[in-house]
Amino acid sequence: MGFFDKLKNGLFKTKSAIVGKIDSIFKHFTSVDEDLFDELEELLISADVGVSTTEEVLDELRETVKENKIKEPEEVKTELFAILRRLIGEHEPLRLDTKPSVILVIGVNGVGKTTSIGKMSAELKSQGKKVVVAAADTFRAAAAEQLSVWCDRAGVDIVKQAAGADPASVVFDAIGAVKSRKADVLIIDTAGRLHNKKNLMDELAKIDRVIGRELPEASKETLLVLDATTGQNAVMQAKEFKEASKITGLVLTKLDGTAKGGIILSIKKELGIPVKFIGVGEQIDDMKPFDAEEFAKALFEKEAE
Repeated sequence: MGFFDKLKNGLFKTKSAIVGKIDSIFKHFTSVDEDLFDELEELLISADVGVSTTEEVLDELRETVKENKIKEPEEVKTELFAILRRLIGEHEPLRLDTKPSVILVIGVNGVGKTTSIGKMSAELKSQGKKVVVAAADTFRAAAAEQLSVWCDRAGVDIVKQAAGADPASVVFDAIGAVKSRKADVLIIDTAGRLHNKKNLMDELAKIDRVIGRELPEASKETLLVLDATTGQNAVMQAKEFKEASKITGLVLTKLDGTAKGGIILSIKKELGIPVKFIGVGEQIDDMKPFDAEEFAKALFEKEAE
């Protein structure tokens, strides 16, 4: 099964919660009135599109209906889907312009950070890149061991130290390995501690200083991993992390296990951060770079009769 088919299957619950229910609403209306907009508002909010984004979508829809003097519910539905498609935006690829380039991965424990690093490593390796992973989450018990398993599956190198070691020290060693092995990409795992923002900021700042000193010219991405099953809570989590670090992209995991994939319709608008990877399963090849066109096709396209 190709990734697009996995994406379609993975988005089934989200598609049912948004597209299926929008279709159902419009079947019950023969005219365009405020009751229709009220039902659409309730549906979009319940599908985790978010309150502010939902309001903006419906304001734009009302304006379009008014300007174009639209009277038919089916035409309103077409306009609504067009607005929702635009919300997804365009995809922005990883910026890995230098050799080596650096990807710093952040996110709270439990969102799928370790597995995402393994899957991203496998994807980059499939593109012909040599990858080294730094196990800099030294505070969580067994974090390095779990990461080692995924690195073995992906066939990439890992640099780690004993539990409790200084994360910046692990990064320093990993940069040495990257240089000596002439690797293309260094992926750095970090501790998922958001409850103490100051510690997190201090730790990330220290890692940044090591990267800046040892790889001053390197391209750098800071990717925040979010669990799609948490819906709008993931957006709130991202806002907090945004205060602690300069995030350049998002990794959205577990899209296959939720009807709350609607957050992808609001996440870039609310955060100003592009989605760069999406995950739709447990296998090592179930995470790919985010393709906005493919996502929109999987979410909105009607199945052939």
